[in-house]
Amino acid sequence: MAKTGEIAAFALGEKKTAMVNLPAQFVTSSTADMKGQKYSDLVDYANNSEKTNDLNNEFMTDLIDLKEQFSKPGYANRNSAVTETHPIFGSNKLNYDNHDISVLRRNLDEAQENGNNIHELAFSIRGDWLVKNNLYDPETRMIDQNKLKHAEQEVAKTLINKGFNLPLGEDENDVVWFGVIHQDTDHLNMHLWFAKKSQETRPKMIKQEGKYKGQPIGVIPLEVIEQAKRQFRKQLMSSQELMRHQEILKGIGGFKKEIVETAPENLLNDRHAKTIKQIYDALPQEMKGRWQVGNAHLTAGKGKMAKANQLTNQLLDDLFAKELKPEYEGFKSLAQEYDAINVEDQGVMQKGQSKWSENKEDDLRKRLANQLYKHLAQIEDTSINDIDQQMSELLNYVKKSGKGDNTGQTKIASGPQEKNWDSKMFSKTVHPNSKHMGDQMPVRGGSFTKISRLWRQDIRAEANAERQFLRNQKKVEQEKAQEEYESQTSRGM
Repeated sequence: MAKTGEIAAFALGEKKTAMVNLPAQFVTSSTADMKGQKYSDLVDYANNSEKTNDLNNEFMTDLIDLKEQFSKPGYANRNSAVTETHPIFGSNKLNYDNHDISVLRRNLDEAQENGNNIHELAFSIRGDWLVKNNLYDPETRMIDQNKLKHAEQEVAKTLINKGFNLPLGEDENDVVWFGVIHQDTDHLNMHLWFAKKSQETRPKMIKQEGKYKGQPIGVIPLEVIEQAKRQFRKQLMSSQELMRHQEILKGIGGFKKEIVETAPENLLNDRHAKTIKQIYDALPQEMKGRWQVGNAHLTAGKGKMAKANQLTNQLLDDLFAKELKPEYEGFKSLAQEYDAINVEDQGVMQKGQSKWSENKEDDLRKRLANQLYKHLAQIEDTSINDIDQQMSELLNYVKKSGKGDNTGQTKIASGPQEKNWDSKMFSKTVHPNSKHMGDQMPVRGGSFTKISRLWRQDIRAEANAERQFLRNQKKVEQEKAQEEYESQTSRGM
């Protein structure tokens, strides 16, 4: 990140650069004490007539090491980086005056005296993304600082309350934090510093072993930082961009629902009978009842489930190329469109990193595979539909009929390792107890019919659960809105 030497002269046209980066760092109180540095050195009294001295700042990149920031008094609100007379903000105000700064400094010094870490996170936001979301006008070089600050206020709650094993503060007044917007680099930067004020005594918040045993935990998990980035983006998106995202995701969800709901009737038919029989034979019988794809991809070549997974993946390829081709192509096209959005927001994927669309397709395939395995296991466990017995009866029928060559039919072998299902075994019209019905093949139970029925029951249960969840969410939102209205009414607002 380069220093521009100007205010709000952000770089444009960086299509492969992430919308926002969020590096995190922290300094322990002992490290700062050893160097004679104060947490409160980060801020100074914001006043036009007493601006921070910016000597040697001309060549300073904005995201310097937190340890170095203390050696530059007033780094947070230095004159070359801000446009406001009072640029520092916190949880309750968007512009701290000199009194607020005095209180802030005392709280920061208290946090340091009590042995707590000070944390910093810096939001580095690309100019193109700011323009697209109506946050920056490159002609006037004006930015919507209030909207940016409100977004950081919300994200600060997430980082402070969910970034550690427990909320960082033991009550709402036990954390001191402040932020600022810097505009003197090619990306807009928003900084957030925070620390616990009272001495940390909770075991879950203290390192229990290693070099830093006894000191407060400092590292915020990457997944929390990623959550904060997503929350920050959503807070700042324009209504048009947010609607575009929602419409694409809604379309993807619609195609996925269509695929899941119609998969049984398209998979469980004569055309796929032989392949499903091969999948059943490849499933490890010692794992009966525990047939799952697991964390591996369907195409992975290792593990007891590998062969069944690979056969199932080929079955799904066939299904998506024929019966469900329009739905699958629609799903894949919209998912790839969302990949493009992710590049705009997060930058180009790193080598070896899966795209969003690839993860979504993998999830879809695993879901269909696991449902098929589940119901194959249930059929296998039902004595009236015992598969080996079905095939024994089928073989006897073939022998008695004198049709051993069975032109146009699947070869039936007597050996347990060479079992093959004739597609006619899965007739949906055969009575469960029938032995012979004219020229029809003898089938005990109609396996595909039962699998299909059970599968559809699962789908209906999932759909009902989802609808109930949405109804509950709507009820909660309505109750919350009513509470807010009553609260405002009671205050005479």
